[in-house]
Amino acid sequence: FHLKKKFRRQHVDAKMTEKLCNTEISNRNIYKLDNSCKETNTFILSIPAKVKSICRGDGSYDENSGMTYSTAMFRIIKCKLKHQGVRKPSCQFEGRLLTNRIIVVKCEGELPVHFNRDLLPSERNDGEQL
Repeated sequence: FHLKKKFRRQHVDAKMTEKLCNTEISNRNIYKLDNSCKETNTFILSIPAKVKSICRGDGSYDENSGMTYSTAMFRIIKCKLKHQGVRKPSCQFEGRLLTNRIIVVKCEGELPVHFNRDLLPSERNDGEQL
């Protein structure tokens, strides 16, 4: 149960903007286990129900990787760490809005538990057409 809440806290926010990376990552306490800064954190600009639906039939499961690819496109904010090797509370991020992204997640019990990566449709190279 904890993991699913963690996924939502770390990766889902319909109102996120590029300018809010520092604030939201700090407010949501998104760090590595040793309190160092994550290199990247991605926020999916969506309501939770739409993200959950990837694991409930609106996704395409890849047996090789065990990951599920969204069939819908999402807008995301990718927050990238500006300086390597920093620890909280000194994490500073630069945010970028990316559109038309396939998101790749690990599903457990019909809920996303891990954000794997995002792709442009042209980057999907497993031979399957969406």
